[in-house]
Amino acid sequence: MPNLRIIVKTRLFHTLFYRFIRFYASTFHMKVENENEWMDHCRSGGRVILCAWHQQFFVAIRHFQNYSGFNPSLMISQSADGDIIAGVAKKSGWHTVRGSSSRGGKEALKKLIDRLAVTGLAGHIVDGPKGPAGHVKAGAIQLAHAAHAEIVPFYVSADRAWYFNSWDNFFLPKPFARVVISFGKILRFSPSEDKSAFETQRLFLEEIMRPELRKNPHK
Repeated sequence: MPNLRIIVKTRLFHTLFYRFIRFYASTFHMKVENENEWMDHCRSGGRVILCAWHQQFFVAIRHFQNYSGFNPSLMISQSADGDIIAGVAKKSGWHTVRGSSSRGGKEALKKLIDRLAVTGLAGHIVDGPKGPAGHVKAGAIQLAHAAHAEIVPFYVSADRAWYFNSWDNFFLPKPFARVVISFGKILRFSPSEDKSAFETQRLFLEEIMRPELRKNPHK
């Protein structure tokens, strides 16, 4: 029997999975809120990092192909799950940089900074591939400082969804659910070498985003 890790790395698997996502997401009644502000900022030469919780990024994949014209980038872990997401992201027009806080993170962050300086748009999962849930890791602030970029949080909600028994309570809207992708205000974080100032900024972003974590209503 073929090795699963080999299968998930193949172009055929990525193509089929991408098509499945597009078909599945096409059933959603999608609404997008507050998108124009950050897009206008990018078009006028600004740099933006779209930040989300790991719990919610999957739902946004189909819509995020609309941003391929910005040549955006995304850091993805080097895990088997990351292989799948990286393949799908590439199909959506996103450039992937492989690495995480636990493996290859410093090199990946540098590559992401370099690309963001040129293209002006990147995505970032603030709690990384393993959490803990509700904890904003340092990478988002580091990236914003180094690339002189603004952070725009985004959130996904659905009126009907399945919730997985995972560390982040990952959720998947049910077919034909009403789904909302909502972008927050543009956040600017001034670079500082002071560790306490850095931590204050990290906590500020965490306090803004944490209320938007989705909880299983049946628990």
